[in-house]
Formats: sequence, structure tokens, C-alpha cells
Amino acid sequence: MTFVCLYFHVHQPFRLKKFSFFSKGPSHLRELPAYFDENLNKHYFEKAAKQCYLPTNAILLKLLERHPEFKVNFSISGTFLEQAKRFSPAVYESFQQLASTRRVEVLGETYYHSLSSLYASPQEFFRQVRHHERAVKDAFGLSPRVFRNTEVIYNNRIAQLAEARGYKAILTEGIERVLNGNSANHVYHPPEPSRIKLLLRNYRLSDDIGYRFASRHWAEWPLTSEKYASWLAASPGETLNIFMDYETFGEHHWRDTGIFSFLEHLPPRILDYPHLKFASCSDVASLPARNTLDIPYEISWADLERDTSAWLGNSLQQACFKELESLAPAVSGIPDAAIQDTYGRLQTSDHLYYLCTKSWADGDVHKYFSPYKDATPFDNFISFMNVLQDFKRFLEAQKQKQKHVQRTAELHSRRVKRTLEGPLHSLRLKKRLRETRKQPFPPVAINT
Repeated sequence: MTFVCLYFHVHQPFRLKKFSFFSKGPSHLRELPAYFDENLNKHYFEKAAKQCYLPTNAILLKLLERHPEFKVNFSISGTFLEQAKRFSPAVYESFQQLASTRRVEVLGETYYHSLSSLYASPQEFFRQVRHHERAVKDAFGLSPRVFRNTEVIYNNRIAQLAEARGYKAILTEGIERVLNGNSANHVYHPPEPSRIKLLLRNYRLSDDIGYRFASRHWAEWPLTSEKYASWLAASPGETLNIFMDYETFGEHHWRDTGIFSFLEHLPPRILDYPHLKFASCSDVASLPARNTLDIPYEISWADLERDTSAWLGNSLQQACFKELESLAPAVSGIPDAAIQDTYGRLQTSDHLYYLCTKSWADGDVHKYFSPYKDATPFDNFISFMNVLQDFKRFLEAQKQKQKHVQRTAELHSRRVKRTLEGPLHSLRLKKRLRETRKQPFPPVAINT
């Protein structure tokens, strides 16, 4: 028996407005959303809803109804859920419909799709993971048991952090340099004392759909559901983990490529093979670990390098990342939901992704995903850093306001205390005087 584990990632960032040195930043908590471009976010969400989310969700729901053996897995960022409720309630409800079948597993992740797992302190990471767990519970009535870190970024430490939150498995990339001759089609675990299971992405089979499906230069084009199912059937191992971005359907590969027809016919073609069985990530995590994988450095599923260079590969990105991390103590010292939310949105990895200066194929991919078509990475850096510096000034102003409020409260408390103590002091004096009058005067010796 070989598991087929289909997993899709769903995310939309809160994109930033262009922000110059002379731009007027927020002066009040209610003005914090002014950093983000509401019209741009609405445009991109509604476009993706029409081309991807609604038609793909409809196909998956139909497949779940027709095939009781069919299962699928999602991770859905908190920022996506917010925008779905705001810009397209139909999309939000369609995901709820999928989850209600109980054959859809929703994974845990950072609420804001951030790189907080790479901070020296894990506190911000844990805050975002808890926030996401609550959002998944509220939206779908589910409690995530398997963890997917932002962009499948992974190392031994991140596995320990996920395990500390109670997760029983974590997703990562099945790249050769970490497998040491092993196959991605088995379950592994990190070095002891960690016992969390590692579910590795079969990147070749995943990218056959995610990247190569519509490429007419590919030797295997056109890719049919029958051909792909035969590849799965011929693959050795206990599990075939097919992980990809959900916008593969309709956005990255448009409808006229045949991607929707491929998806609709794929599950029945897979079920034609008796030894193939659809599985949730939790099903895969129930398999025994084949071996230990020691991965002390960061890997991801992005770009040719499969590391963190898509977000931290140049000095522009590193400067912004350090600035973001440095704001954590100031934000945690101001217990305000609007400030916490703004800080989280600013940490979304997409903002760093738009600063990438890579060339060739990876550079083209970064340009494709950037909403700032007329801006260079250097333009985006200046704008992003201006936002971070302005937010930093806003935090300092809020801190001073907080100190002023505390001082005012202390002074008020002292005045109240003195006001109350005045009459009490008079009452004590009067009582003492009455008691003194009641006492007989002591005899006075008179010298004659």
C-alpha cells in the first residue's frame, strides 16, 4: 500500500502601499491599516478567487462527494482567511464546505506567513502559531495536528519548536542534499530527543504539476491524468507527498492549459490502482519513521537553491529582516491588538520576497509574483524600510503615551489617597482629643 498525500498551500499577503520618507504615517491606532494597500489587496484577491479558489474548490467538493476514498490537505494562512471574509465571503464559505466533509485536513502554520521561526527568540513564532490555531478552530472547527512552516522552511530547531506546540509531524522539502541517499517517499524524524515525524515533499512529482504542466518545451507535455497516475503507481516507497501552491490551478496555469480537467480526472485515475490510497498528512504521520534526518541548516521549497535565499539572500532583505526582529520587544511591551496585528502583517514573508535581486529563471519568478510591476527591488526596499522606520517611531510615541498615562494614573492615585487621608486624619485627632479629656489629670506636686 502506498499513500498519495495531496497538499495545497493557500495564502494572500496584505500588500504595502508605496511609502516615501515624506509620507504621513499613522498617528493613532485606528490609522495603522494605512500602511496597507486595500485596493491592491482587493484586486488580487478577487482575481485569484475568480480564476482559482472558487472553481478549484468546486471541483474538489465534487470529487469528495463522488469518491469516499478521496482526501486532501490544506494549509491556509490567517491573512488569507481575513481577506476571504472581507473581499469574498463565497470563497470563505467554500473552504468551510470542504472542511465539513471531514476528509480535508487543515495544517497549522504561522498566522502571518512570516519568517519568525528564524528569530533568535521563539516567542513571536509561538504567538503567531497560537493565533493561527485559534483562526482554524473558529473557521473550520478543527485543531491542527501537523505543522507546515512558512515556505516549508525547516531545520532541526524548527522541528523542536513545532513539537513543543504539540504537533506530531512537520512538512519539509525532500531535496537530495539532506536525504543522503534515502528516498523522499518514506517518513523520517529529526535527531533525538525529537520524535516529531518529517513528511518530505517529492519535489519532482510535485513540480511536474506545479511548474512544468503547461510547458510545451517539456518532453512529457502534455501531461494527462492517466500518465501522471501511472508515474505514481510506478513510484516505490510508502508515501508520495505531492505538495504545491493552490494557485497552481487557474492562476499559475490558466484554464486553457487543461489544468482543471486534469485535476478533475486525476483522483479516479489514481484509484484505478489498488495499491494507491489517498491519505491525510496525519495518516502519513502514523507510519513508522524509516530513519533519522539531521538538518541543522535551513531548507525550503523555494527557488533552485531550496534554502532561505529567496527572502534573505541579499543585504536589502537581511537589513529589513533584522529591523523586523528588533521590533519584537517594543511590540510585546504594548498590549494592543491593533499594534500586534500590524506588526504581524509587516512580517509576512512576501515583503522580503519582493526585494530579491536574483537573475535568470528564479528572478523571473520573483518578478511574476510581485504586485509592484514598475518598481525595482531597490525601490521596494526603500518603501518597506520607510514603513518599518515609521512604525518604529509610532511604537516609541505609543510607549511615551503609555508612560504618560501611567504617571497620570499614579499622580491621580496619590491625590485620591491624600484627599481620603485628610478627613481620616482629622477624625483620628478628634478621637484622640476626646479620649484625652476623659482621662483624669494626674496630681501635680506643688513645692512650697
